[in-house]
Formats: sequence, structure tokens, C-alpha cells
Amino acid sequence: MKLHTIDTGFFKLDGGAMFGVVPKSMWQKLNQPDENNMCTWAMRCLLIEDGNKLILIDNGIGNKQDDKFFGHYFLHGDTSLDQSLKAAGFSKDDITDVFLTHLHFDHCGGSIEWNKDKTGFIPAFKNAHFWSNANHWEWATKPNAREKASFLKENILPIQESGQLILTEDGAEPFAGVKVKYMNGHTDGMMLPHINYKGKTVVFMADLLPSVGHIPLPYVMAYDTRPLLTLTEKAAFLNEAAEKEYILFFEHDPINQCCTLQQTEKGVRLKETFRLEDI
Repeated sequence: MKLHTIDTGFFKLDGGAMFGVVPKSMWQKLNQPDENNMCTWAMRCLLIEDGNKLILIDNGIGNKQDDKFFGHYFLHGDTSLDQSLKAAGFSKDDITDVFLTHLHFDHCGGSIEWNKDKTGFIPAFKNAHFWSNANHWEWATKPNAREKASFLKENILPIQESGQLILTEDGAEPFAGVKVKYMNGHTDGMMLPHINYKGKTVVFMADLLPSVGHIPLPYVMAYDTRPLLTLTEKAAFLNEAAEKEYILFFEHDPINQCCTLQQTEKGVRLKETFRLEDI
């Protein structure tokens, strides 16, 4: 097995929304906001190369939305999904499986693209199965008012219409060496892949821990639908990760790709950061 970091660019989100109840006087030291209170975040995905499988975990925001939509999020950076796949020696057509941690637009927008004449949508990965789970699929296709703006039907419904969708079940191991744990605080049925890699467990953090700055327990996003549940899930995960020496892979941290954790007098805290290639 080999893991590849797949960078799809950067975007901006409101700093207050990203750090919840934590005061700006504290969180601005972790991610400096611009004049509009917006902070830069990565959309970093992970490619698992294992035998005849090429498994892409999440795929960024995509490029099919209109200028008005993208104008809210200030996309920037000098890389893209296609460029990162090419740098790893692959293309979208080589991907066998697309594993979607959840269906918010910044995690699954790259799944679907316009057809050639822009009259409809088609899967961007024509040879891949797309993996979600039944609970989250129901949650995303019948969205509550709070999350409706994050679940875009053009990102989601064409996957099912293509016949390429697979809905996994809690406790299932969809790929050899990859176990999945479910989290329900951020959104219902978010999946965190735990990958057995070089004798270590690499965990793709999705939105349980967007960045190194979110490690302290109170640092919970205002986007989370059940923040108190996130606290419970996060506390249990942090203790397990420190004890078992998990390697955390960050999707949204603008600087740090990976880290390990340690127990301290103040609770679980950062131990060290490093790049994926240094594992």
C-alpha cells in the first residue's frame, strides 16, 4: 500500500464559524483572518494505492458551480485535483473507488462535473464506485434547513443516477486494511477511515478535527449540528488516538498534513507535525 496526498486548492470560511464559541482573540493566533474575518483552509484529500485499487478519499469543491457561489469562498492556490492526481502518476479515469466521508460541498463537489455540452451532470470518475452510507445519504438528500446550503443536489443525486453508488453499513470494512468509524456530531453519519499503513494507523480526520488548532476540546465548529455530541466523540477519539499513537491526516489544516498526539496535564495535545511522505 502507498498513500498520496492529493491537494485540491484552498478556500476561505468565516473564522468565527470555524472555531465556534472560542473568542477571536484566541483563535486568530491559530489561523490569521483577513479583513472580512475569513480564514484560509485546505481541501486536502488522500489517495490509497493498493494493488489494483486506487481509492480517493473526498475530492474537494469541484469546478461546476457558478461565479456567485465560488465568490463566497474565495478559492485560491496553484494546484487542483487533476494536477495532484497527475503528479502522483494517475488521472480521474484510473480511480476505482471514491470514498466520501460526508456530502458537504467542500468534500464531494469534485465527484460530479458538467457533460461536454453543459446540459447535464456526469460522474467525474467514470470508472469508480462512490461510497457513502444509508443514514448519511438519507440525511443529505432530505436536508434540514441548517445544512441545506451545504448539501447541493447537483453534487449528490447524479451519483445515484449513475448507478455507481454503494451504501456501506456501520461496522463494515469496505477495503482491505481500511476500517471506518462513524461520527454524528458534525453531521449524521460522517465516516472516518482508519488506514493500516506501515504498521501505523492513519486516520483521515474529515471534519471531526479540521486542523491542529481544533485539538483542544472546546474548539468545535459552529457548523456542527450537534456540538455537544461532537465534544463526546472528540474526547473519546483524542484519548484513543494518543494511547494508540494514531497518525492524524488533516483535510482542512492550511499548513499541517499530519500529526500525532500526547497526553498532558491539560488533556490531549499536539505532539508533533509532519508530512505524509515522512511516515
